Amino acid sequence: MKRTLTKFFNLVFASLLITGLASGAAQAQEGPDALVKRLSQEILDTAKNDKDIQAGNQKKVYDMVESKILPYIDFPRMTSLAAGKSWKDATPAQQKQLTNEFRTLLVFTYSGAISQVKDQRVEFKPMRADAADTEVEVRTQVIQSRGEPIVLNYRLEKLPAGWKIFDINVLGAWLVETYKGSFSAEISKSGIDGLIQTLAEKNKKLAASSAAKSAAK
Repeated sequence: MKRTLTKFFNLVFASLLITGLASGAAQAQEGPDALVKRLSQEILDTAKNDKDIQAGNQKKVYDMVESKILPYIDFPRMTSLAAGKSWKDATPAQQKQLTNEFRTLLVFTYSGAISQVKDQRVEFKPMRADAADTEVEVRTQVIQSRGEPIVLNYRLEKLPAGWKIFDINVLGAWLVETYKGSFSAEISKSGIDGLIQTLAEKNKKLAASSAAKSAAK
């Protein structure tokens, strides 16, 4: 089960990294379900048709991350949820550092999974939300040629710039919760600075590994 969850978190998050919004105005006008539907289709189309992505070209993914990820993923919100009650005790500088390291970790961890996108398609379930809601859940399932459908839900919040995703649920487990326990344990042991240092060291190793793989191609 853990391996299955990891695989699909990899697939979903990495896929999100390669899809951007057409413009700020379009984002502000687009509903949460319409946003997820459009992103999902663009994700599948891009991943299936881009030979470099299928070949695992991480540099191409990273370049897209820098220019396109921020408009639709709320990393500060995601990081604050993962840090739990310790978030409010952190200084603004620590919060910024932790957010940056967490974002980098997710980018390194999941970007390589884009090549896993093959023949999947996404089906959407009816929205359960009022027009005035500022936080909603968009429920979907991933259909594959083999195996049972994979439940895949998104939590989004409405901000002045438009809707942003701040958590993803695969098979009943929320992405934030998968990190919350380890974050809490590290904070209890060595504080916020210790967690930041741990993530930074992990990111350095991932960066070195990525560079080595690129040099070998």
